[in-house]
Amino acid sequence: MATHAREYRWVRDGAVGAGRMRYGADYNPEQWSRDVWAEDMRLMREAGVNIVSLAIFSWALLEPRPGEFDFGWLDEVIDLLHENGIDVDLATATASPPAWLSQRHPEILPQTEDGTVLWPGARQHWRPTSPVFRTHALRLVRALAERYRDHPAIVAWHISNELGCHNLYDYSDDAAAAFRTWLRDRYGTLDALNEAWGTAFWSQHYTEWEQILPPRTAPTHRNPGQRLDFERFSSGAVRDHLRAEAAVLAELTPDIPFTTNFMVAQNVRDIDYPTWAGDVDFISNDHYLRPGELGRDDVSFWANLTGNIAEGRPWFLMEHAPSAVNWREVNPPKRPGELMRDALTHVGHGADAVCFFQWRQSRAGGERFHSGMVPHAGEHSRVFRDVAALGARLGELGAVTGSHRERARVALVFDYESWWVSGRDSHPSDALRYDDETLAWYRALLDLGVRADVVPVAASLDGYDIVVAPMLHVVPDALRTRLEHVVRSGRHLVTTAFSGIVDEHDRVWLGGYPGALREVLGVTVEEFVPLLADETARLASGAVATHWSERISHVADDVEVLDTYAAGDLAGMPAVTRRRVGAGSATYVSADTGRDGARAVLERLAGDIGALAGDPLAADGRLEVIVRVDAARRHVFVVNRTDDEVVVDDPELGALRVAPRGVETRSIPAQEPALAGAHGRMDA
Repeated sequence: MATHAREYRWVRDGAVGAGRMRYGADYNPEQWSRDVWAEDMRLMREAGVNIVSLAIFSWALLEPRPGEFDFGWLDEVIDLLHENGIDVDLATATASPPAWLSQRHPEILPQTEDGTVLWPGARQHWRPTSPVFRTHALRLVRALAERYRDHPAIVAWHISNELGCHNLYDYSDDAAAAFRTWLRDRYGTLDALNEAWGTAFWSQHYTEWEQILPPRTAPTHRNPGQRLDFERFSSGAVRDHLRAEAAVLAELTPDIPFTTNFMVAQNVRDIDYPTWAGDVDFISNDHYLRPGELGRDDVSFWANLTGNIAEGRPWFLMEHAPSAVNWREVNPPKRPGELMRDALTHVGHGADAVCFFQWRQSRAGGERFHSGMVPHAGEHSRVFRDVAALGARLGELGAVTGSHRERARVALVFDYESWWVSGRDSHPSDALRYDDETLAWYRALLDLGVRADVVPVAASLDGYDIVVAPMLHVVPDALRTRLEHVVRSGRHLVTTAFSGIVDEHDRVWLGGYPGALREVLGVTVEEFVPLLADETARLASGAVATHWSERISHVADDVEVLDTYAAGDLAGMPAVTRRRVGAGSATYVSADTGRDGARAVLERLAGDIGALAGDPLAADGRLEVIVRVDAARRHVFVVNRTDDEVVVDDPELGALRVAPRGVETRSIPAQEPALAGAHGRMDA
């Protein structure tokens, strides 16, 4: 739907000049008095802020009664920001309905799978499929667009906020009716639906469309095919709302680009964000750091994926935290250097804007202990000093804007549907986690100093020398063909336990595991051998599996066994295999040996796969090297993954001294012109 023709306005607006890195936050002036607004302008200028997201949760103030709008305070704030050289990403304000709407129309309120109504008092208390809510929301969007379409401060529209974060799954009658319509469009006939869902099991056969419901609370395990389709439907229902608001904005403000903030890594994992990429003029994302040692690579992983969802175009880091969040069991602050490191890691992976939630830490409400750029302690604080230092650093990086990440030779495939389905109940083990497995392989690549692109499963794999697809559980026939092509075209595939198990309907591929990938891998797994909490499976190489192992009962004649199980019932049986097919190969790792085991496998393969040769600049994995390129220059980001200073000497960059948790950046002439379209298109 979106054209991408307007996507750079928030970067290259005539009022600010070409190539300006954007910096700012969610700004909620309605929580504060006017004397605080003036203080905000002074501090924003001091911090280098040049854009804010505005009016995200302001519906109740903008429309205090049905059809009665009050824009006076918003006019004043937008004018004040414009006078201070700060542009606005203006929200449509539809994320949280006002009290009068749910009071007059309780039918907009979502219901959980057990029928519980989600009442007002928090946010996102609306059904994505409610026609009543849609009517009122679009009326507000239209009023905002008509009022502000000519204001010079408005450089982007912010549709709703974190769509589906709390209301993705609605099991109401509205949702049931919409789900049935979606299923009719998908399957055409009940016979096709019954076949896809395997409804002969447990007497679930349907003879009328009206018999079908969302997968509400049931006595025991619900139909897996039904659940998968409901997840697809729910992702699509929220996407339909995005499209409805976008259509109003495109009609009334065709020159202002629009976005909505994805949550690629957060608790909305059940939205298939790569499928939304064409519905916005530019990608934006929210990311919140995992605490602890894992966090630094977690930031890189999800920023990398976001950049590849954006297919190389500049994207907007809409939210991350200046310091602590407030919604984990324990919420430690960021350590010295982490605010700068996390922000610049996102920039390295393609972000041309860095924004926080939020500008001023709230005094009241459910997020009052979530950090802000201006904390409760005020400007004389470590957080604000770090905020101002980041603003100055971003001000030096204008030349980076508009460039794209240099394509790696290694692709790490990420599949939302495999994430959804592999984490189901009634599986051999609840301990095997898709996101942990994919992150472990990414970290192993970083440990070796190997750059990799984290790519959506639908992205083209052409041009990658090696494709790593951990725990690729859902493999439709078309995906099987694509992966077989990787191997037969002389390239290399690595996949792991619990991969290739089911098709697009969550039906098991028969003939033995790993199902759809059995032929290309040349192995047959007879049965899974999940491990109890106090069990491990040791491999001959010394690697240790903690949750999962498999009984490989057959290997083809041309399969090499790279590692075996060393003890227990599987002693002497294959654990890691590799099948060579011409110049290509397919490697299978049947145990979850974690980051260290993944690294050992990759080191074993590196002997004849050049793409796995580490970059000397990575200093034996202590540094992450990220490269953005344009027609003339290479912009190199060197991120310290350790808590110690790392010193490295590079022939092109010279001597680099990278502080603990620090980032060094260098811009050097490109050795050859950057290739257009460096990021592959999404395959159907």
